[in-house]
Amino acid sequence: MKTTITKESKTLIALAIFGIAMGLLEAAVVVYLRQLYYPEGFTLPLKPASSTILLIESSRELATLVMLITAAIAVGENALQSFAYFLYMFGFWDIFYYIFLKVFLDWPASILTWDVLFFIPVPWVSPVLAPIICSLTMIVFGCITVLLQQKGTHIKIKGVDWARFIGGAAVIFYSFIKDYVTFLMSAGLPINIWALARNPNFQQLISRYVPTHYSWYLFFVGEILMLIGMFHVFRCSQPKS
Repeated sequence: MKTTITKESKTLIALAIFGIAMGLLEAAVVVYLRQLYYPEGFTLPLKPASSTILLIESSRELATLVMLITAAIAVGENALQSFAYFLYMFGFWDIFYYIFLKVFLDWPASILTWDVLFFIPVPWVSPVLAPIICSLTMIVFGCITVLLQQKGTHIKIKGVDWARFIGGAAVIFYSFIKDYVTFLMSAGLPINIWALARNPNFQQLISRYVPTHYSWYLFFVGEILMLIGMFHVFRCSQPKS
């Protein structure tokens, strides 16, 4: 019996490969940066870097997001599908970034190793496990959304569901930046990487700051909110008449 692969399935496969390739590309960039700044192996605290490097690195992070967003818009047939494709690619990108770092550098040592996730608007830090859980959630949501739409299911995200998604994402985001924001505010520094990059006090203080506690409670509150939203959206989805 001949099996027909649908257009959406082909797109999911292609975008998964795209996300994996982006993970390899980002891992390669990080390998170069660590050879320059952490030849003995990456650990916190962060080492001082020039304002130019910090600005270039934050711009690179923005560029990767733009690449994912534009690719999702190009293949999505509607706004929800484009959003689903974006989350789907983001998840593959992030997970395979860590897989390739493990292959190249044998890092992280464990899923509880601390990492710097982003620099915008301030450094995000957490154990590696947290972004991996987020990425798996995004892949599941994106894949199910696309496949349900393929089957003709009408998916409508109501206001209460958007509130759960946005609220959950905000709580997780806060769990990533909580310690650094508290640290920066206590030192009287601006909460903005572009201003921080040009502040000489930031370079000195950040080189001595090591986060020691991650708020898993906050993280799982945010994750549960998002999972409840996903469950409600998919449960209430109806076949198109």
